[in-house]
Amino acid sequence: MNHIVTVQDAVTAFADFMEPTNAELDAIEHEMPVVLADVELLDAHIITLDRTPTELDHRRIRRARHRALAARAALVNRTATASLPGGAA
Repeated sequence: MNHIVTVQDAVTAFADFMEPTNAELDAIEHEMPVVLADVELLDAHIITLDRTPTELDHRRIRRARHRALAARAALVNRTATASLPGGAA
């Protein structure tokens, strides 16, 4: 008779040190506007996959692309100003 071996160790092998740190969670929160803007852009593209894009679809994609680029620029600007030591420019 073959015994069935449990895989509980493999399933529950994640310890507390495997969780994201507070710094990692803060970084995710800091980048969340970019992530949401990219999701909006992907949604705009997905809508047009199964049909011929209309003028409204083209406008939706342009607006979503603009929001994604603006979110990325804002993230870069926030990161650049936050990384200057002592507030020196």
